Amino acid sequence: MDKKSKGTIMQIVKLKTELSEEEMLKVAKEREPEFKAIPGIIQKYYVKLGGRGEYGGVYIWDSAESLNEFKESELAATIPKAYKAIEPPSVEIVDIMFELRE
Repeated sequence: MDKKSKGTIMQIVKLKTELSEEEMLKVAKEREPEFKAIPGIIQKYYVKLGGRGEYGGVYIWDSAESLNEFKESELAATIPKAYKAIEPPSVEIVDIMFELRE
């Protein structure tokens, strides 16, 4: 992305799985090219949360339109199955007010 691209929307996805951390990372690395190809995604952070088997993704989007297109995609629909989620993932959407660094 060029320096002009700024995030306007943050999407936080949290899920629980029985996969080990090693297995989670393997799946994430296999799917990485598909996520890199998504139009409008500025960044995605893969995160390990506090509890056992709790992981997530923090996405930075250039617009609500880009986020909505992703939410309707096959790639988004396959997240729970790919990571063998043991319950439906939680999703939070927040507006980015400003960035500390440009």
